Amino acid sequence: MGKFDNKIVLVTGGASGMGKRMTELLVEEGAYVIAADINKELLDVVSQHEMVEGKLLNVMSEDDWKKAVEEIVADHGRIDVLINNAGISSEKHMDDVTIEDWDLMMRINGFGPFAGMKHVLPQMVNQQSGSVVNISSYTAMVGMGANTYTASKGAVRAISRAASTQFGRFGIRVNAVFPGVIKTPMTENLSESSEVLQRLIQATPLQRLGEADDVARSVLFLASDDASYITGAELVIDGGFSAQ
Repeated sequence: MGKFDNKIVLVTGGASGMGKRMTELLVEEGAYVIAADINKELLDVVSQHEMVEGKLLNVMSEDDWKKAVEEIVADHGRIDVLINNAGISSEKHMDDVTIEDWDLMMRINGFGPFAGMKHVLPQMVNQQSGSVVNISSYTAMVGMGANTYTASKGAVRAISRAASTQFGRFGIRVNAVFPGVIKTPMTENLSESSEVLQRLIQATPLQRLGEADDVARSVLFLASDDASYITGAELVIDGGFSAQ
């Protein structure tokens, strides 16, 4: 028996990086996963598994969200878990940020999870059950990174807490995780500088960078019935960096 047997799980950004690892682990635990992503080529790869359904989704598009949720409910009758993982990153300094930079980051990292909850939560209310896990960032917990990325992840933190209080009475749990620097395609540019990597590792109590598996397994815990009395929680996965 798997922890997600007979569960329908929607993972955004589910075709690469942390999202791909989440998809893999969910399938191992018995879930039927809708891996939603904007990259069709990567979706074609992950959806080769019989328990994974690839779905093109631009998280900035409300029309895409509406269509995706309608299709999933029509095909499967329910959505048990939503994992809002899709996002982009930027290290652009405050002095260089334009309004266009701000809008793009907020639309993907901020509005994306908000729109996901806006369209999925009504279905979960109908079911009187559901679990949402939103991916924020450790930069939303500490005083660093005065840029668009940090702002967008702060928004994810705020909407997660608000949704947890509003929807708990319907049997719906909403939690957030706060990864540190994780080795994924989105952060692979860090590997171009061994000096930057060494500084990050030395500044981390556990003395290593995170792996996609570290985040994925924590997300699965919060999404599962093992965490049935946990909502509004903030789980930091950064090797101890923010504890300093």
